[in-house]
Amino acid sequence: MSARVGVAVMAALLALYILLVGWRAVQFLQTGDPVGIAMGVALIVLPLVAAWALGRELWFGVRAEQLARRLEIEGGLPDDVVATTPSGRVTRDEGDAVFPRYRAEVEADPSDWKAWFRLSLAYDAAGDRRRARGAVREAIRRERVAER
Repeated sequence: MSARVGVAVMAALLALYILLVGWRAVQFLQTGDPVGIAMGVALIVLPLVAAWALGRELWFGVRAEQLARRLEIEGGLPDDVVATTPSGRVTRDEGDAVFPRYRAEVEADPSDWKAWFRLSLAYDAAGDRRRARGAVREAIRRERVAER
């Protein structure tokens, strides 16, 4: 739940930033000065990009959570018994040990979104967040295709 609170706070701060920058952009546009107008246009474009990026990340989080819940309900989450740290994170050695199984699952059926999602969990357990996010994105794409 604390992650959701953090996301909400960051989203609210970004929304405030977008509003303040948008207000400043209007002020620059009203100056009539070419440099002021150029700055105003730039200040309109940058918050739009920020809003798009925020929306994309929030949607990614929502979809990833939906897939995790669905996989949990179907009983498809990994059930490996692994050592964890006191905070509950899988130890890196244990994460590395279970990783080949989930990679082989994806290689056996690359169209299976469930295999991609489990692979993302293995990447995360192994400490590779970049690849974990990529695997979740692939799971979202594959699930969308499977639902059609």
